[in-house]
Amino acid sequence: MENGRPRPWLDLLSNDPKPTGAPETSAERDLNAVAEPYVGMEFDSEDAAKDFYSEYARHVGFIMRIDQCRRSDVDKRILSRRLSCNKQGRYVKPRDQVRPVRRPRPSTREGCKAMMLVKVNKSGKWVVTRVVKDHTHPLIVSSGISMDERDMKIEQLTMELEREDQLCELYHGLLLTLLDNVEEQTELISMKVSGIVNDVREFETEVERLPQNELDDN
Repeated sequence: MENGRPRPWLDLLSNDPKPTGAPETSAERDLNAVAEPYVGMEFDSEDAAKDFYSEYARHVGFIMRIDQCRRSDVDKRILSRRLSCNKQGRYVKPRDQVRPVRRPRPSTREGCKAMMLVKVNKSGKWVVTRVVKDHTHPLIVSSGISMDERDMKIEQLTMELEREDQLCELYHGLLLTLLDNVEEQTELISMKVSGIVNDVREFETEVERLPQNELDDN
């Protein structure tokens, strides 16, 4: 325990208990240098929170998954974000879908509950409001504290999907704005056409009321 906070993940570095007084390994020094998430922790932006949790995940021994978010009903900006372990949830086999027969692969989902939830406050800071540190699976911490290519690719693709999601939200908003403008212009044109039709009808009515001799003179 350090500074009153338990650090159970240090036990993952070795299956054998560490002798009392033995010097720290380089991996332990790196782990000690990484802060643990806690409720009330603040970040300047959502990306800063993601970077922190991704770095924390690498050092502890799991892969971060950029999970669900909640958006504003007004401007669609993100108000909260959940960052989870990549083994979060359970694999659900799709039903009634015709797909090519493939060799089944083991699912990476193990129902892990580990996560960090951050919300933006009125001052624009992103604050940690909930943290779950316990995992339902073994954590893998190597002496080099590095990720293999597959895990790095998963994280890169996850962040890329998040950016694509943000772009889709932006395009969706622009499309709605365009459709609103088209609808307004259509209504305006319709009103103008209706006004012209009414003017023509009034003119025809006035012409019909004129005496026949005036029409002949014209």
